[in-house]
Amino acid sequence: MDKVGIGIIGCGNISGAYLTAMASFPILDIRGVADLNRELAEAKAAEFNVPVKTVEELFADPKVEIIVNLTIPKAHVAVALQALEAGKHTYSEKPLGINFAEGKKLAEAAKARNLRIGAAPDTFLGGGHQTARALIDHGVIGQPVGGSATFMCPGHERWHPNPAFYYEVGGGPMLDMGPYYITDLVNLLGPVSQVAGFATTPRAERLIASEPRNGERIPVHVPTHVTGMMAFANGAVVQIAMSFDVAGHKHVPLEVYGTEGTLIVPDPNRFGGPVEYLKKGGSFEDQPVTAPYADGNYRSLGVADMAHAIRSNRPHRANGDLALHVLEVMEAFHTAAATGRTVAITTATERPAPLSDSIVDGRLAK
Repeated sequence: MDKVGIGIIGCGNISGAYLTAMASFPILDIRGVADLNRELAEAKAAEFNVPVKTVEELFADPKVEIIVNLTIPKAHVAVALQALEAGKHTYSEKPLGINFAEGKKLAEAAKARNLRIGAAPDTFLGGGHQTARALIDHGVIGQPVGGSATFMCPGHERWHPNPAFYYEVGGGPMLDMGPYYITDLVNLLGPVSQVAGFATTPRAERLIASEPRNGERIPVHVPTHVTGMMAFANGAVVQIAMSFDVAGHKHVPLEVYGTEGTLIVPDPNRFGGPVEYLKKGGSFEDQPVTAPYADGNYRSLGVADMAHAIRSNRPHRANGDLALHVLEVMEAFHTAAATGRTVAITTATERPAPLSDSIVDGRLAK
C-alpha cells in the first residue's frame, strides 16, 4: 500500500509522542515538521531525523496528504481551515475546536471540499478499550445502565513547561481531559442525547511549579471543576467529574454498569491497561487483553487509521463527526452550568467501527 504523506504543524510538548509513535506505522511518510518558532521545529526535526519546513512549504507540498495539527487549542480550527484550503485532509490534537460553533464551521468546510477531518483522542482504538468494547458488544454486562468517568488532579501547572493555555478559553479540565473520557464512552455506548452539569472556578490564578516558569502566577479564565450527567441515546446515564482542583481521590477512571455486570475500563488517556469484569453475583476478574496497541503509547494510531482509510476508501474512526459530537457534549456542560438547565445534544454520530474490522499496518485485532 502506498504511503501517505504527513505534515506536522506544531512542535510543542505533545509532538514528541506523535513522532515517536509514527515510527510504528509504515504507511505514514513524515514530509516535514513546522512551527512558528523555527528553533523549536529545528530541534524536533533534529531529534527525530525528519525535515524541517515552513507551514507554507507543508501546505504547498503535493505529497503531503494529511496535515497533523498539534498547535494549541485556540489555533486548531484556524490551522485546519488553512489545511483544507490547501487541499489537505487534517487531523488535530484534541479538542476539535474551542467551541461548538467553530467546530461546526470546520466540519462544514471539510464537507464542502470533500476532504476528511479527524481529531484526537485515538486512545479508544487501543487494545484495552477495544477489549472493553468487544465485551459490551457481546452482551456480557447485559443492557447498559450507566457508569462513571473521573479525572481529578491538582492541575497541570505542576509538570507542564508552559501551562498557561490550560487556563485560557479553550482550556480547563473538560476540554482538556474530557475528550478522552467522552470519546471512549461514545465508543462503548454510542452517542449522547442530553447533558446536565455544574461548574466552578475555585481559584482566580494558579502558581506554576514547573520549569522554566516556576513561581510565576497565571490567571484562570475557565471553570476548573466540572461535574454532571450524560444521558445516552441507548438509555444509559453516566456521571462525570473533570477537575484541576482535587488533591487526590480513589475513583477508577472509567466504569460501565449493566443489568448483568460491571466493567472497569482502562484509563482513557492510555491505550492499554487492565480490563476487569464483575458478573452479577460474582467478583471482579481480570479479562485477557488480546487486541493490539495495548502495550505502549501509540499516539498517532488515529492518523494511521485515517491514512489506511484514505487508501482503502472507507471511513476513518477518529473522524470529524465523532469529534464534533464530543465537542458539543463538552460545551453543553458549561451551558448547563450557566443556565441551570439540561441541554439537548443536536449532533448525531455513529459508534466507530471496532478496530478488528480492518488492518492497520498488519496488526489485526482478534
